[in-house]
Amino acid sequence: MSRLAAVIAASMSLQCAAAAIDIEVRDSAGNPAPDVAVYAMPASGPLEARPGKAVADIEQVDREFVPYLTVLQTGTTASFPNRDPILHHVYSFSPAKAFEIKLYTGKSPSTVTFDKPGIVTLGCNIHDWMIAYVLVVSTPWFGKTDSSGVVKLRDLPPGSYSVHAWHPQERAATTPVTVAPDAQATVPVRFTMPIAPRKPKYKPPLDRLKY
Repeated sequence: MSRLAAVIAASMSLQCAAAAIDIEVRDSAGNPAPDVAVYAMPASGPLEARPGKAVADIEQVDREFVPYLTVLQTGTTASFPNRDPILHHVYSFSPAKAFEIKLYTGKSPSTVTFDKPGIVTLGCNIHDWMIAYVLVVSTPWFGKTDSSGVVKLRDLPPGSYSVHAWHPQERAATTPVTVAPDAQATVPVRFTMPIAPRKPKYKPPLDRLKY
């Protein structure tokens, strides 16, 4: 097991009474850490769920969920299109959202609204190596680090926040950040958290699968 040192540099600039936070996450070797979920929670607590107008797609491609990690705000609806020429059966037993979409291919026969915050683990009832995660957060300020380990959270009103970083192979890490209403600031914060490398699972050749 290695150690992940997540370096978060929060750069805040006042723009129309709102700020942007630039977050950089690197591992203990100094390499960028992509696909880390980051979100800013106001000190005042969770915010109301946004209307479920936009639909997020969590696809099934080459017998894997794509993306592996999705971050959504509470109240967001997701669709699960199957791009494979075989059937999938999507389900979750997670307390934050339990559901199942039985065997299908092509367009998702139903959608799922994630109405509670928490971690939702996705699986396929037919192909047990297929696992993915949905992190549902009660804040509109969230994102995932890109290939350079960077993500920007925009349009934060002045105030106090806790900035969280999370990945399925890591423990969550948190740091307090204050967005000043009348100043620019850069707040460097270092997180150290364990991480287990994601190991590829065996997938039988497609021509051997009945479904």
